[in-house]
Amino acid sequence: MLYRVEGLVIRSTDYGEGNKIITLLTPTYGKQGIVVRGAKKLKSRYGSLAQLFTYGDFSYYKTGTLGTLNSGEIIESFRELREGLEGPAYAAYASELTDRAINDDEAAAHLFHQLKACQSALAGGKDPQIVIRAYEMKVVNASGYAPMLDECVNCGRQDGPFRFSAAAGGALCLSCKHKDPTALELEETVWKLLRVFSALDLRRLGNIAVRDSSKRQLQLALRRWMDVHLNLNLKSRNFLDQWEKYGDLLGERMKRPEPIPETEAGEGKV
Repeated sequence: MLYRVEGLVIRSTDYGEGNKIITLLTPTYGKQGIVVRGAKKLKSRYGSLAQLFTYGDFSYYKTGTLGTLNSGEIIESFRELREGLEGPAYAAYASELTDRAINDDEAAAHLFHQLKACQSALAGGKDPQIVIRAYEMKVVNASGYAPMLDECVNCGRQDGPFRFSAAAGGALCLSCKHKDPTALELEETVWKLLRVFSALDLRRLGNIAVRDSSKRQLQLALRRWMDVHLNLNLKSRNFLDQWEKYGDLLGERMKRPEPIPETEAGEGKV
């Protein structure tokens, strides 16, 4: 049967001497694996369609597990995401996270649009740490492991302050924090951002200025959450952690946020 879809290339691997197998995230059929014959050859007609991050129109035949590309056209190459180090690092992480965290039957049109918006935001120069944290929350929600952020997961109390517990499932009030001694004490700004990211459509993401201490706490909270609930070993994440130079933070450091330089304390900073 012949299929025609719009899709984003989230994985591209060599197959045989001159071919590639690409994994597409599509709004209509979820994730689809397609063989692109001759993609590795210099004069390949469709080699550019097999590049990671490409957004295109794909026509393919499929009778079994894998399809075979019949024809295609690039809609947007996202060339900026293949230049330098920062763009490829964040975009590769978003693609690998999508591929590994989401089953074929869980991929839907909403996630397709969120990943496309994530790539557009990264290519457009928006703060990559904020963009990727927001997208992580989209993937967490799509995989069915969204944290409870508005009330205590143990007793239902709705007035904070709370601690963030990946093991318990989200917010723990002070009366219940003993349920998880490792629960994180987050800045109120971080709680607000987590709630915003959970509800946000990334296509409406504006420019958000966030203090470095808040970025670190956001990273730690979502890393802890994904480690507990998704348990993925991603090559791109290991590189990204080295790039961001954060990784898991010591508890003492979490309690003593870095002072905000005067140049970062201007209007619009959160």
